[in-house]
Amino acid sequence: MFQKVLIANRGEIALRILRACRALGLKTVGIYSKADADLLHLRYVDEKVCVGPAASSESYLNIRNVIGAAEITGAEAIHPGYGFLAENEEFAIACRENGLVFIGPHPEALSAMGHKARAREIMAQAGVPVLPGYTSPNLDESAAMRIADELGFPILLKASLGGGGKGMRVVNDRQELVRALPLVKAEARHAFGSEDVYIEKFLRRARHIEVQILGDRHGNVIHLFERECSIQRRNQKLLEEAPSPALDDDARRRIGEAAVRGAKALGYDSAGTMEFLLDEEGNFYFMEFNARIQVEHPITEMITGVDLVMEQIKVAMGEPISLRQEDVSINGHAIECRINAEDYERGFLPTPGEITRWSPPGGPHVRVDSHCYQGYHVSFNYDSLLAKLIVHGRDRQEAIRIMREALEEFEIEGISHLIPFHLKLLEDPRFLAGDYHTRFVEQEMF
Repeated sequence: MFQKVLIANRGEIALRILRACRALGLKTVGIYSKADADLLHLRYVDEKVCVGPAASSESYLNIRNVIGAAEITGAEAIHPGYGFLAENEEFAIACRENGLVFIGPHPEALSAMGHKARAREIMAQAGVPVLPGYTSPNLDESAAMRIADELGFPILLKASLGGGGKGMRVVNDRQELVRALPLVKAEARHAFGSEDVYIEKFLRRARHIEVQILGDRHGNVIHLFERECSIQRRNQKLLEEAPSPALDDDARRRIGEAAVRGAKALGYDSAGTMEFLLDEEGNFYFMEFNARIQVEHPITEMITGVDLVMEQIKVAMGEPISLRQEDVSINGHAIECRINAEDYERGFLPTPGEITRWSPPGGPHVRVDSHCYQGYHVSFNYDSLLAKLIVHGRDRQEAIRIMREALEEFEIEGISHLIPFHLKLLEDPRFLAGDYHTRFVEQEMF
């Protein structure tokens, strides 16, 4: 058990963790960089500590400073949220070595899932379908060419230690491979500190389906059904919905069971997400495992009624999951729109600046997760996410209607944002029919 939690993150997820901690009666510590002293959650935490300058590498990613902040405030546990140190094995080990509870999976799971080739092998051994793919240390052009010819174009190059859509390139032929390989290696080195590259077969019209997992330290693992995450640009998700319009009951059962098998093979003991690709024939393949809470977790909460962050914290306390698989069911349909500070008409260009008007929507079945307010300055130093607008309806059609009304009611001035993009998407007849894929935005909307 612990009584005080350090929140090792910023923005809306820091507020989300804060609220779960308060519901559990836990004290909280907020950390911030020198550029982030005006963050909303810092008004409500019990204590706060500055951990460095604006650069993430010197503040939110500075393991020594984050551990030090926990020690000087007497925090017994650290919740990393998503991004930053959430899937960092070194950080999880540092927490353990300093007598702190890491609110996330054990370091061995992070190690296994942090390397895509190793993760693929574990999943295959657990009976989870995987796409053909290969990796090798210091992959050179000739080896990459040989592997690509064997798999057949198109292929996907991605950083072996990657995540969040970074360090990835679709390659359609040999000439593109020659150009793309050094670029992916450079991105991988910059983002993850390793040039190891993984190559797998690329599915042209795939859908991105992910399954929410909860595991505990008593050997229990359940799933909370799936989320559809195919509306994305450059592998960055823009809209998610649950359940997926592409799955029937049988496919939903099979993909959920496969996700649980994979998580059990890891001895997984926290909230996590098994990500799959679904081809046009309805076959699904393991893509990666995100060993953390996801940005899009609220839509699962909306259709199941389960507080995922609270469950994650209680599991870290050593408690068993409060649910059995048969206790979890789907109630209605939920959609999340990510409202980013970006101008979609200018290639989704980030638009930092001051928010001069902020009036979020409300009403039944509408939820806004955000750290923004009128007068808040959106920094170029960090992620461009302003808010997650989440709605719930009795079915998909009603959820789309409620989302459209909520988007029209949401007023943000001073910076450009993605509300116009989402309104355009929700009028597209192919989206309304549920007929879309991971390349839909890039290939068919622009």
